[in-house]
Amino acid sequence: MPSPQTPPFDGKAFVQTLTTSPGVYRYFDADGELLYVGKAGSLKKRVGSYFLKPRMEPRINAMVSQIARCEITVTRTEGEALLLESQLIKSLKPRYNILLRDDKSYPYIYLSGGEDYPRLAFHRGAKNLKGRFFGPYPSAFAVRESLNLMQKLFKVRQCEDSYFRNRSRPCLQHQIGRCTAPCVGLVSVEDYGADVRHAQMFLEGRSSAVIDELAAAMEKAAGELHFERAAALRDQVAALRKLQAQHHVQGASADMDVIACRIEGGMACVSVLFFRNGISLGTRDFFPRLALDTEPADVLGQFVAQYYLERPVPRELILGEPIPDQALLAQVLCEQAGHAVEIKSSVRGERARFLQMAERNAQASLTSRLASRQTLGARFDDLQKLLELPEPPRRIECFDISHTMGEATVASCVVFGPEGPEKSHYRRFNIAGITPGDDYAAMHQALTRRFRKVAAGEGAKPDVLLIDGGGGQVAQALDVLAELGVGGIDVVGVAKGPGRRAGEETLVLANSGREIHPGPASPALHLVAAVRDEAHRFAISGHRKRREKARERSVLEDVPGIGARRRAALLKAFGGLAGVEAAGVEELASIKGIDRGLAERIYATLHG
Repeated sequence: MPSPQTPPFDGKAFVQTLTTSPGVYRYFDADGELLYVGKAGSLKKRVGSYFLKPRMEPRINAMVSQIARCEITVTRTEGEALLLESQLIKSLKPRYNILLRDDKSYPYIYLSGGEDYPRLAFHRGAKNLKGRFFGPYPSAFAVRESLNLMQKLFKVRQCEDSYFRNRSRPCLQHQIGRCTAPCVGLVSVEDYGADVRHAQMFLEGRSSAVIDELAAAMEKAAGELHFERAAALRDQVAALRKLQAQHHVQGASADMDVIACRIEGGMACVSVLFFRNGISLGTRDFFPRLALDTEPADVLGQFVAQYYLERPVPRELILGEPIPDQALLAQVLCEQAGHAVEIKSSVRGERARFLQMAERNAQASLTSRLASRQTLGARFDDLQKLLELPEPPRRIECFDISHTMGEATVASCVVFGPEGPEKSHYRRFNIAGITPGDDYAAMHQALTRRFRKVAAGEGAKPDVLLIDGGGGQVAQALDVLAELGVGGIDVVGVAKGPGRRAGEETLVLANSGREIHPGPASPALHLVAAVRDEAHRFAISGHRKRREKARERSVLEDVPGIGARRRAALLKAFGGLAGVEAAGVEELASIKGIDRGLAERIYATLHG
């Protein structure tokens, strides 16, 4: 609320100064915190509706009572205002806006380009590689399932280029009939190119054209008495027809997403069924942050605006109910996508059946999340009692260390809140400059790097800091916090019990020095164990990636004068690193680009 020294915001007077142009408005409270971002076809009319007309909704009344300042941005069109509103909501996260919390990029199938033997691969992230991207898919599982299917149907390689270049004999994928072994020349460039073209047509949704081409090739092979080739093509056509019968969606030949929303218990679930080229790609659920008294139509409208304005949009969006500014949103999406986009809420036939499916899925997911949230809330309350905290913790952080005999040490930091893991706040720390295997030094370094920012006033401070380990590890945490002058954190060590069995853990309370044994029935211990196990998983996965990267590094990279091109030439000429190690100076110097001096350096590096 505005302070006594600050005059209350005069909304009616402010409205008189506004233009009738389209734009975006932003409301702030007396402390400068952003309350709400909205768009308007006419700023004067839209902002005036908050102050010149009585409002009955509690959410609006609560927000208007806190407004101390309003800022506006004028745009050329209402469509530009819609785009700006979506960007500001996602970047600034106002308190009273519906916020889609989706911090993951979506996965694609990647078909490499510029090669005689392209590969298919899973891809997530920036699409800056040479080749084509198909998607996006709703989940990594959907991509991997599709890649598995592509291997069976078209036998296009999926191995890494480094693995492909260094093969001297076919791998297991060829032996089980999922690859034509282009790595060792068992398939011609022309035949492999035909497989790649058919795979590309299939991913574009042109499976019927693929079947027609394969059927024609089958008849030709049979006519030329190439019966083995004809039989293989027959089996491929049969597999494609079976796939069409199982997955093709009648009446949904175009790209389509079906979206439904359910709200209950102060929580919303938006469930999306993805269809591309008539093929179902699966389902994904979203749980946006709600303001008070939000209706499903508001959630759907904000979801479509925030989700599709920055992603590829299908040609049809089927919604559970009409949304505000539906025609404007369709127009903006059409301009963004470069093709026609229809937003429908009144549908029949197959589309109505899919909409019912999405609604049932949203209800089931919401019921499950509410039950999980209640369980999690009870565990946080029990942890408050167990640790004798003044209130339930809002942020729990846990650190763990992972290495193999001191190699590639990685520390993990995971974060849990009242709604579960907050994965966007997870962090890993690559540990360096310590004695290999010294877990205390590794923990000290990781904690110092994490809380140095807190000491500088950056980032959030946890209420409870869990350390995977006993008194020694806890002492490292206390030393770091004392060195940096960071206080107000309850430090708890999580030590395994004598039998190392779940439920027998000992909690070491650093502030009092006590050790407690909550027992396997304790909800608080269930929460602590879940956070500790997640930190352990996150540390191990990071350690494995770092170790594999180190082991994949070629010793040739240590030789001055050897770049990627010369290294590739050596590996290709000698069939891999083992062949290079077995070669003499004269043999090395015979490779184009390798003079005798460089050959001697290579030989010396490889032989110590």
